Amino acid sequence: MAKTIVVKQVGSPIRRPATQRQTLIGLGLNKMNKTRELEDTPAIRGMVAKVSHMVEIIEERG
Repeated sequence: MAKTIVVKQVGSPIRRPATQRQTLIGLGLNKMNKTRELEDTPAIRGMVAKVSHMVEIIEERG
């Protein structure tokens, strides 16, 4: 079973650089308080770190 993380969007992308908005879309987040369960890979961790002020990791599974 692959390790996964549950990520929740807690900040708005309004008045943020376009790259940060695109990173949120790449994570599958586009609305406030939306959650996604994503595979725990270095690429996903890097994307989360890039927008860490707008998302939070709720849970780590696996």
